[in-house]
Amino acid sequence: MIKKNLAVLLALFVLAFPFCRPITAQSNVDAEKARAKVQTLSINRDKKIEVKLRDKTKYKGYITAVEPDAFTIADSKNSNPQKFSYAEVEDVKKVSGGLSTKSWIIIGGAAAGTIITWLIVKPAFCDGGAQTRGIC
Repeated sequence: MIKKNLAVLLALFVLAFPFCRPITAQSNVDAEKARAKVQTLSINRDKKIEVKLRDKTKYKGYITAVEPDAFTIADSKNSNPQKFSYAEVEDVKKVSGGLSTKSWIIIGGAAAGTIITWLIVKPAFCDGGAQTRGIC
């Protein structure tokens, strides 16, 4: 009976061990990533950023101060500075304003496709100008 219980306990330990990793080690890695991201974004302080915290709340604003353990952002609406510790930050990213380069390429490709299609399809339907109905 003791061998059976010991075997079950050992099996549970072996199966659960890979999922048990120190939370502090993971949070330190995330804090270092957040610190590095804030350092790169703080170069252009006129760019708006979005901060997502571990409790899933989001804040938008401009970086006003960068410290070794925390950083401060101020919102343009109320200009109330908020200080965030790197350990509580899940993600920091630049807020994109307007259309991205990828969007402009898609719009340009669609416009070029429309023009080329019109140049090819119209002569096929119009028969060299002999017809006067439809798109001619």
